[in-house]
Amino acid sequence: MITASAGGARAITPGIHLLHKPPGVTSFSLVRAAMQPRLKVCHGGALDPFASGLLLLLVGEATKLFDHLHDVPKAYETMIRWGVETDNGDPLGRVMFEGDASTLSPDQIEAAMKPFIGWNDQIPPTTSNKRIAGERAYVKAHRGETFELPPTRVYLHEAAWLDHDLPRASRVRLVTRGGYYVRSLARDLGRALGCGAHLDALRRTTIGPWNDPGPDRSIEIRGRDLLPWLPSRELSDQEVGELRGNRPIMRAAGPAGAAGNVAPPTWSPTPGFPPSAPLIRAFHRDRLAFLLAPADAEKLIPKTALRGGI
Repeated sequence: MITASAGGARAITPGIHLLHKPPGVTSFSLVRAAMQPRLKVCHGGALDPFASGLLLLLVGEATKLFDHLHDVPKAYETMIRWGVETDNGDPLGRVMFEGDASTLSPDQIEAAMKPFIGWNDQIPPTTSNKRIAGERAYVKAHRGETFELPPTRVYLHEAAWLDHDLPRASRVRLVTRGGYYVRSLARDLGRALGCGAHLDALRRTTIGPWNDPGPDRSIEIRGRDLLPWLPSRELSDQEVGELRGNRPIMRAAGPAGAAGNVAPPTWSPTPGFPPSAPLIRAFHRDRLAFLLAPADAEKLIPKTALRGGI
């Protein structure tokens, strides 16, 4: 189920909520504003304070879906400023290097981007949400500590240059997998070109099938619209009992075409995008009740139990 609302405060209910984050506020401030007694709330991937666009709020049992959101494409439109590298990769950072971007051409920029397409090792910004010995990196950075984060494996599916205002800046549309740091890409492009660079603006437009709803509007997602990139299966009352007891069920509960068989996803990413984890959404009375994983070729076991369903 997808429902939309505009303006006005209202009690937030379990599910995934699509919000628009404006520039100048933190992702956690929107999480904090939604918090209620005895109801868990988290975001589905932070946006930096200077950035804007789609932010997912995961509420109640939907907080258990956080890790499964990394498997789908995230699209961004960003402005890269040439000639200046900052310590955190964005316009609010301290200038670390200034270079000459006067000879940059679109062809040079296109060529510099090519090695970053696909899987690569990327060093996150020191002001990222990554943890070091249990503490967020940005907390250590704001204290003035000097450190370098280890590289992480990341995936960039597509980079399409939209326009250039050289030698000042260029605008690009990116499609990435979860965990990608666009600030690090701008930093690394600037270093590859020898002139330095940082992000001047960043807007997240989509996550999987979900679009930025725009200012002062939210969209609530529940039931069959949750994680539609995964196949699905209907559960009987008896099967729900088996799964709650952490016991496996058969992958197919009836003859070909029966309701107990696994149905294909209702949404798929662009061709060539890395496949998601081999999980199956399990529905009971139109509510997402479990995520199931293969135990073998014939049986499924509970991977994530969503108490009461969503």
